[in-house]
This record gives sequence, C-alpha cells and structure tokens, in this order.
Amino acid sequence: MDIILGKDLDDPLLMVQNDRAVAYAMDDIILFGLIANSKDPASLEVVGEALQVEPYACMVRKNDPAFKALVDGVITGLMKSGDFEKLYTKWFMSPIPPKNISLNLPMSQQLRDNLKAQSDKPAM
Repeated sequence: MDIILGKDLDDPLLMVQNDRAVAYAMDDIILFGLIANSKDPASLEVVGEALQVEPYACMVRKNDPAFKALVDGVITGLMKSGDFEKLYTKWFMSPIPPKNISLNLPMSQQLRDNLKAQSDKPAM
C-alpha cells in the first residue's frame, strides 16, 4: 500500500474520482460533506468501521460552574425532549439550504448511547 498525501481536503477526493487513489481516510463528517458536494455523490461511499472516535465538544470558560450548569441543562433538556435527535436529523439527514444537499450521515451508536446516558463525558 502506498500512502499519498493531498494538499488540502479536496485534493484526495479528486484523486479517488480520477482513479489516482482507491481510498481516502478522513473524519467521517468531512467525508460525508465532500460526497454530498461532489459532482456525482452516488459514485462515492463511506465504508467500514471508524478507525477511531474523535468526540466533538462544547468549550466553556474554566472555573465558571454556573455557566457549565446552564450549558449542561440546555443540552440535557434537548436530549430528554427528543429535540437533540430532531436537530441531528435536520442538519445531518435532511437537505440543507442553500443547495438543499443532504449529508446522509446516520447518528452513530456511540452518540445514541451518550444521548440515553445524558452524559457530558465523551464517547470512547
């Protein structure tokens, strides 16, 4: 196997589309975005299991427990009400303006488990 580096996020996509590479490894959200915006989304797919999990998070000021409690309360409220899943569906599974492109990125089992646990700990 030869590893080829691209100069930016779009370069490896072009290599795959032009048969100069057979695969492109990157964060899944970036890959789904590149596919959704490509000239022929049906010709590309994200395959296999994640190579690793890199949790996304909210950053808040250190030593501000009142603000962290507010943020945790809002996010927990979204989880309990089902609005978190609705927002996820809106932005990751439905057409997004202005191009009305859908990323078609299903929610991972790890995220689903975190929603059930209502945890502020990263999924590992």
